[in-house]
Amino acid sequence: MDLLEALFLGVLQGATEFLPISSSGHLVLVPNWLGWAAPPLLFDVVVHLGTLVAVLAYFWRDWLTLLRAGWTALHTHSNQDAVNQDPQFHLLLMLGIGTIPAAVVGAVFNIFLVEVFATPLVASVALLMTACVLVLGERMRTGGQALTGITARQALLIGVAQAVAIIPGLSRSGSTISAGMWQGLARPDAARFSFLLSTPIILLAGGGQVLELLVTDRSVESGMLMVLLVGCVSAAVVGYLAIWLLMRLVQQIGLYGFAVYCATIGTLSLLVALFS
Repeated sequence: MDLLEALFLGVLQGATEFLPISSSGHLVLVPNWLGWAAPPLLFDVVVHLGTLVAVLAYFWRDWLTLLRAGWTALHTHSNQDAVNQDPQFHLLLMLGIGTIPAAVVGAVFNIFLVEVFATPLVASVALLMTACVLVLGERMRTGGQALTGITARQALLIGVAQAVAIIPGLSRSGSTISAGMWQGLARPDAARFSFLLSTPIILLAGGGQVLELLVTDRSVESGMLMVLLVGCVSAAVVGYLAIWLLMRLVQQIGLYGFAVYCATIGTLSLLVALFS
């Protein structure tokens, strides 16, 4: 892998991880179109760390507030009712509930799903499904509920949407934002919950890859450090910009534009997969 390829894949990972167009689908399709070999596991690890840096950099104030609320809850016993009514502690609990489905599916089925579904044909069909999910998310919006009022049922259903999106081509952010809007959340609140919910999952996925790397005991090849640095930094910078862009677009124009993109790319890639 050379520096140009590392830069391209880092930018691709950073943009598609957070925009509702499926990073996994693009990382299946684009290297296939360009005739590139699959990137090594170590590169996957560092670009995931890059996207983790991006989401933490954008939402660091949110996470600091949430973790403080959790810390207070653990160390407060005199007025536990007041702690339980803290909206930030409530949101932290809802994020924990929403994380459970994807954590379970990833732990049990991740290797199977990657081996079975990480093909251009499946990714193409899943991109078309993403387009449908985004359109339905807009068409079936049921209200403008604030994030502070999210219930355990709503959080769990959004978490199930995140778990299903482990299939390459089915956008995680698109599925969770749409599910949030189906559950009555306002667009900006659905997007915020989606990105906050992505943080533990990206951390768990990156941690799993680190453990796999330690088990395989692969050393860094000479000259690979710069490739890894380029991939990590580009994923972090572009990922941050992608979050910034989406948080503004969901308030102004919604998800229809991303649905058109997914439908176009999905259709073209499906034709290529079927007739090539």
